[in-house]
Amino acid sequence: VQLQASGGGSAQAGGSLRLSCAASGSSNEINVMGWYRQAPGKQRELVAIMTSGGRINYADSVKGRATISRDGAKNTVYLQMNSLKSEDTAVYYCYSNSYYGMDSWGEGTLVTVSS
Repeated sequence: VQLQASGGGSAQAGGSLRLSCAASGSSNEINVMGWYRQAPGKQRELVAIMTSGGRINYADSVKGRATISRDGAKNTVYLQMNSLKSEDTAVYYCYSNSYYGMDSWGEGTLVTVSS
């Protein structure tokens, strides 16, 4: 599975961004898709993930501000982030996990939130 993310960039605090990630290759084997992020000097952390069955898990830090969605026909996952905070600044990584337990990662996309 290959993952191609887009939509990163700069935003003002309080603003919004939408990230997209398209899967290709053995995308029919994907169960989980979602997003992780890594801020400078910190470990990579979960942002939001969604199973093929629609089960969603959000990090506490983004609950109420983030919405993850998937378009099965396009093999694409989206992350809508609202009410952005400076602490949302990070490199965001698209992630998938197949039904066989194989993880895939996309190249990161940088999100910078300025106050």
